[in-house]
Amino acid sequence: MTSSAQRFSPLDPASTEPIYRQIYWRVRTAIGEGVLSPGERVPAARALAKELGLARGTVDSAYALLTAEGYLQTRGQAGTVVSAGVASQVLKASQQVRAAYESPSVRDRPPLLPFQMAVPALDAFPRKIWAQIGARCVRATRLQDMAHPTAYGLESLRTAIAGYLHMSRGIDCTSAQVFVTAGYRNTLTLIAQALLTPGDKVFVEDPGYLPTRQLLGHLGMQPVPIAVDGDGLIVAQVVSAPLMARAAVVTPAHQSPLCVSLSLPRRLALLDWAREHDAWIVEDDYDGEYRYVSRPLPALKSLDRHARVLYAGTFSKVLFPGIRIGYLVVPAALVERFEQVGQLFLGHCPELTQAIVATFLTEGHFARHILRMRKLYAERREATARGLQSVLGEQIRIDAQPGGMHLILRFNGDQSDIALAERLRQAGIYAEALSEWSIASTRAQGLLLGFANIESQAAAEQLGERILALLSQTPSEP
Repeated sequence: MTSSAQRFSPLDPASTEPIYRQIYWRVRTAIGEGVLSPGERVPAARALAKELGLARGTVDSAYALLTAEGYLQTRGQAGTVVSAGVASQVLKASQQVRAAYESPSVRDRPPLLPFQMAVPALDAFPRKIWAQIGARCVRATRLQDMAHPTAYGLESLRTAIAGYLHMSRGIDCTSAQVFVTAGYRNTLTLIAQALLTPGDKVFVEDPGYLPTRQLLGHLGMQPVPIAVDGDGLIVAQVVSAPLMARAAVVTPAHQSPLCVSLSLPRRLALLDWAREHDAWIVEDDYDGEYRYVSRPLPALKSLDRHARVLYAGTFSKVLFPGIRIGYLVVPAALVERFEQVGQLFLGHCPELTQAIVATFLTEGHFARHILRMRKLYAERREATARGLQSVLGEQIRIDAQPGGMHLILRFNGDQSDIALAERLRQAGIYAEALSEWSIASTRAQGLLLGFANIESQAAAEQLGERILALLSQTPSEP
């Protein structure tokens, strides 16, 4: 004779799901599959608990939840029965909710697309080391570590960042000048709230990083475009501009998106402009570590002798985007001001994550990771360029760039980069249209393609074949 418990799927004592929830799902699924019919009596809680070797309270908890949701009804001495009108569609809903509840990951993310921008080589990240450090930091958590975090960032991380910048980027700063942020947008918001007022004009690169001008506009500032050429921002236009600007936002190491470097004469001229006009320079050094033709260039901040540069860095490009930790180095005279504003506008990154990053830096893993990635990216950049060029041939040219994490494909025909980028995305290939990064009416055409996760020339060739097939379907630029 079949026991009451055998009518349901077996319980899993090793599961992370509580036993009462397992009973709940098994009864609910049995109802949906017709194993239990409307009006049918379910096993008594005492009997089921005895048969399963459980405390009665565990079964009572499951039955109470099923009753509260309307799957079961209590009828006094007649026992507990399946509610009338419970239809078979319960099964589909149960399976969908159950699949989400029992998923091995609580995260639901779409897969990365080929040529995804701003994503480092995730396959080469030292996840095992990261997990080991994370476990150590969790075990070392003290009561005081669980209280409200400081707004400015964990002191050990601020100290580690200051030391790293001194050695690798030539920036002489103290930990007090370093503020930990929740990424570049949080950094720029903090700067705007501390130093600018609505209506202020801010020089931005054209073409330039789209979120910069979008965020400035949202905060009430007026972005003023300054053209970029092979030597970076044309500083002569900054100097001769009839408009008085309070600040300039620049990407001097690898201009975003053209990846050219700001020449030394222009760096000095920009610093002179800031000093003479009492203006600020925001240096967005988003991936300055990744230069392939020579050693990474010193930061613009390292040349700053009059405390006019605010240096913004991020771990999103060199570690992984999901970490959402950036940092800002401010002149010593502005520390108190940024401490006051930071109480309101800093992102308050979780201190546990900050502790992991700090340990990753101080134990030398970060420096070793950068060296490995610099070599890997140089190889992947060459392999990707060769693969695309071998397939697309004379239809494209690829800009020669000293660094960065993406390629720029220029088309020799009259292709609309916006239309082609849209077709590529619809076909499951990521691309961004260069023209959409420009403010000026005359916009250069091209595609921005991230190469960090393209593992071989063969993979690039396969993607090139797909791009080639789409080129003939893309309308020309009018």
